[in-house]
Amino acid sequence: MKRALVIDDNKVAADILCDFLNLLDIPARAAYGPRAGLLAVADQKPDIIFLDINMPGLSGFEVLGFLKREPATEQVPVIVVTADDQVQTAANALKEGAQAVMLKPLSIEALEAALKSAHIL
Repeated sequence: MKRALVIDDNKVAADILCDFLNLLDIPARAAYGPRAGLLAVADQKPDIIFLDINMPGLSGFEVLGFLKREPATEQVPVIVVTADDQVQTAANALKEGAQAVMLKPLSIEALEAALKSAHIL
């Protein structure tokens, strides 16, 4: 069974995304912030990561860069989830190795499509 990790400093947003994933039979856990996310990845490598970009401390771009440089996680698909609808933000995320960029608020239909695209569903 495929497992997901949601990294977001917004607890409500992270929990809602986890609920959506669980409805799609993808066990999901949340890490509330960038450092907690990196610790969670080290503790148990997920099959897919949903990553917020705008977080305090380390940005989502910094976390994404770290994940893509590490041999243990470089092949794990990362889907950026953000409220930032700037074209440049999406372009930067894809350039840094994100599989896709999704805008908040997410719909379960868009989430399902992203999971199919990442070969998780």
